[in-house]
Amino acid sequence: MSTLPSDDNSADSTSIAATLTLPPLSLYIHVPWCVRKCPYCDFNSHEHEGAGGLPEDDYITALLDDLRHDLKYVQNREIHSIFIGGGTPSLLSARAYDRLLNDLQKSLTFSHDIEITLEANPGTAEREKFADYFSAGINRLSLGIQSFDPQQLKNLGRIHDQHDAERAIEYARSAGFERLNLDLMYGLQDQSPEAAVADLRKAISFAPEHLSWYQLTIEPNTEFYKKTPPLPPEDALIEMQDAGLSLLHDNGLMRYEISAFARAGEESRHNLNYWRFGDYMGIGAGAHAKLTEPHKNRILRLRKRKQPGHYLQAAKHSLSQADSNLLVRYPYMADASPIEAEDLPVEFLLNALRLREGFTVSQFESLTGLPFSRHSKQVESLQHQGLLTVDGERISTTERGYQFLNTVLEAFL
Repeated sequence: MSTLPSDDNSADSTSIAATLTLPPLSLYIHVPWCVRKCPYCDFNSHEHEGAGGLPEDDYITALLDDLRHDLKYVQNREIHSIFIGGGTPSLLSARAYDRLLNDLQKSLTFSHDIEITLEANPGTAEREKFADYFSAGINRLSLGIQSFDPQQLKNLGRIHDQHDAERAIEYARSAGFERLNLDLMYGLQDQSPEAAVADLRKAISFAPEHLSWYQLTIEPNTEFYKKTPPLPPEDALIEMQDAGLSLLHDNGLMRYEISAFARAGEESRHNLNYWRFGDYMGIGAGAHAKLTEPHKNRILRLRKRKQPGHYLQAAKHSLSQADSNLLVRYPYMADASPIEAEDLPVEFLLNALRLREGFTVSQFESLTGLPFSRHSKQVESLQHQGLLTVDGERISTTERGYQFLNTVLEAFL
């Protein structure tokens, strides 16, 4: 069983001021199963094996018990958003989510306008559940479309076709979802700029409130890394991006993060909390968390057991205690450690500089407990290069800076 770092904050954290602000709190829930692992996917997802359906009742029980061990991190805060990701969370039934959300509210206080997002596949079996998901309390749906091109869907190893994608959007609307995100990629195998823009235009035609539009990247530990498909050249990628950004802007989808576009007021609240260096709890196999403890003068990173079998076994051990009020110490934890003071600036900036709004010096100092003055030379240099803009105490990435974001971040290392 994993152990948490010592509560002794006399070492390591002495460089962090005792003025850490407790930020807003969200909850991430990970569902690790999928029907088939996509060749580009490096997320913690596992093809379901064995006879019968998923052990969803046992998994919901484990999630709730996992949360029970983490309640000390809530610190009297409301939960402003919940994001259920995966894997393929829409493999679980609406009944499972109805139970989960109802039981979560016995331990947590949901804000009155809480955003609850579910990632869903456009496949036939999943879309039949959309109305029941909405009735269970899920109010934002994120559909993993990736492309409307039938050949590209095959190249990407997706199990849906373009007609499934179109029908899924229609089902989501008829189910009552007024907040819809479509996930779409460009820079696909042998894709031309014209084809990439046609794909994007098709997605926009469905009038989504939010679009996640990003370039296919080849990640380690994926099938595409072992055997990389022929991808478009750099000049074609630049043409795709320029044409796509113009198309999105002209259709009222404003770029508020490097790969996220939304109509006014429809930004993903959950992702905004990540990028603003808010806190988030994480439950489920492989879930991560970032949590602030002002009274201990530290910010923690937590990670739960990755393999679904190990995670469920931890639940059996925890739940086997005769006294239900007795907590087994950290049964779900795989790793827990404080963020070192020297790493906090990059941790903060890695998120904040992705946002169009950027950040203020006050936000940096209250959420990291560190002075920003030590970074003034880097800011001046990047501003001179046209990569950052400074307006009073607000600092944000320019359009040119977005194109060289790694360069911007490396300046603060």
